[in-house]
Order: sequence, then C-alpha cells, then structure tokens
Amino acid sequence: MDGNMSDLHEEGKNAINAPLLPAGTEIHPEDTLLEENAERIMLDPTSRENLKFKDLLKVLVDWINSELEEERIIVKDLEEDCYDGQVLQKLFEKLSGRKLNVAEVTQSEIGQKQKLQTVLEAVNRLLRPHGWTIEWSVDSIHSKNLVAIVYLLVALAMHFQAPIRLPEHVSVQVVVVKKKEGILQTSVVTKELTSTTEMMLGRFERDAFDTLLDHAPDKLNVVKSSLITFVNKHLNKLNLEVTELESQFADGVYLILLMGLLKDYFVPLYNFFLTPESFEQKVHNVAFAFELMQDGGLKKPKARPEDVVNLNLKSTLRVLYNLFTNYKNSD
Repeated sequence: MDGNMSDLHEEGKNAINAPLLPAGTEIHPEDTLLEENAERIMLDPTSRENLKFKDLLKVLVDWINSELEEERIIVKDLEEDCYDGQVLQKLFEKLSGRKLNVAEVTQSEIGQKQKLQTVLEAVNRLLRPHGWTIEWSVDSIHSKNLVAIVYLLVALAMHFQAPIRLPEHVSVQVVVVKKKEGILQTSVVTKELTSTTEMMLGRFERDAFDTLLDHAPDKLNVVKSSLITFVNKHLNKLNLEVTELESQFADGVYLILLMGLLKDYFVPLYNFFLTPESFEQKVHNVAFAFELMQDGGLKKPKARPEDVVNLNLKSTLRVLYNLFTNYKNSD
C-alpha cells in the first residue's frame, strides 16, 4: 500500500476501535499494535488546559529548578525534561543526600531506561514503606506520561516536605486504551493528583506524637506540662509566661525569644515582627525561628511554619519537643 492508502487504512481501523473518546484525543497508530491486555494511559487534552493542573505543573517546575540551581539544570517542560532519568536522578540525590550509582549522561534508550530503573528503585524503596501507591513505572515515565511524572514528583515533594504549596484537589481525566481480545477498549478515568494539604501532610511517617495524640491523651497532658515548665524556665528570664501551648507560640515571637535564650544571644528586633499583624508576618516569624534552630544545629523541624500559625497543636508540640530534648539540661 502506498502512503495515502495505509493512512486511510489506519484511520478506518481507528474509527472502528475508538467509539467514545473525548474530542481531541488521538489514538496513536502504536495503540493498534498493543499487546493483548496491555494498556496505554494518556492525559485527556481538556485536563491539560485545567488551570489548577497548570498551576501544579508550574509549582513543581519552580521547585525542581530551585533545588537543582547549583547543578545548572533548568527544567522547562516536565515531559521533555524528566523522561530520560537525568533530572530525576539529580533531584533524588539532592533531596535524599545519597549518590546513586548510575552512568552520567546516556543517550541510548537502553541506557536511559537503566538509569530510570535505578532511580525509581531507590525512590520506591524510600516511599513504599510509608504507604505510597506507586503510580509510575520505568515505561510510563520514559514514554513521557505526564500523569506518572507528576505523581512521582508530588510524592517526592510531600515526602521531603518541600517548602512549596501544592494546590489542593487537583484531578485530571486520563484516557486508558486497552487491548482485549484483539479489540481496543477505551475508558476515561479520573486521577486525583493532590488532596487537601492536611491529608498530604498526614502522609508523613507517623511519629511518637501521632501515637500519643491517638492513644494516650492522658499522657499528652504530662508532655504538655513538661513542655510548659521547660519554656517558662527560660521565658521567665524576660518576665514572660506561657500558660497554653496551642496559641501562645502561633505568632512566632515566643519561639524566636526562646531560641535566643537557649543559645544565649540577643535577636535583633529588625529580624522579626514583635507584634505581627498578618498571617504572612506570623509565618515569617515562625520560619525565622526555624532558621535559628537549624543554625543552632537542630534538624529541620518536621512541621511547616503555616501549621504552627494555624494553631495545629501536633506541629507546635513537635517543634517544642525537639527543643526540649536538645536543651532540657541547659540553664
């Protein structure tokens, strides 16, 4: 058959096999060559234009670029820039602090897939124990499946508590093409890429506080009173007194003053808002207190500044408990 005839033949085959596809979805010739029971997943073109989805893509691109600034890597397009494993390798190494044993730059498809295999094995080993559903594979990422790439990046961002705000409730429609008994069957499925911030944060490993809050509320009061005694022992030097942990640390002022007292330095007033008015100013204060903690050699707090400002008790307790365990013996 000459070119035109074979195109016609393809179109005819597609028309028979694709009864109910969303407008604008193309069935690719390779779909008709799918193995029995194999499937291909594609993003529905209308979802690609969804504003929340576009916002999510932009947040992820900016995040990768800020993480990989020193590597002089600039990502513009997630599909084109993530499929060969190079960016994913560098991102995983930066976030986890571990070097992966992979060839540097690989042009061949086999080399790229081997690199992806190594990177994804490391990612899956890290995430699976925390209950993540693995929604990506070497093939889906190598074939530039944007949904799989986004699932992977969202999981990494959440696991490593990236300092970004993922838009909530982002869902997309995907078209699933499957071959059954030689016939292509297509269906449209909704995939939820992000849920609520609270749910997303809840994915982090459960720690002693979760157990405490869930199973031993009576012990919680003991912990609270030890923490109150601890913070007041220091804040009393400035004639300050804390009576309840939930709200009195929410604007960050006491946290900053407490850090200065624990580490024995004076925090200049121009570094923070002594009487913060807005949510942003309070977040600035708490974030600044977190910086002081890290400068003092403490691990990065598990909570986010926003959570402390939003009176999230668990987050506030985590931050204070971290100080308590490190400084309980200091005068």
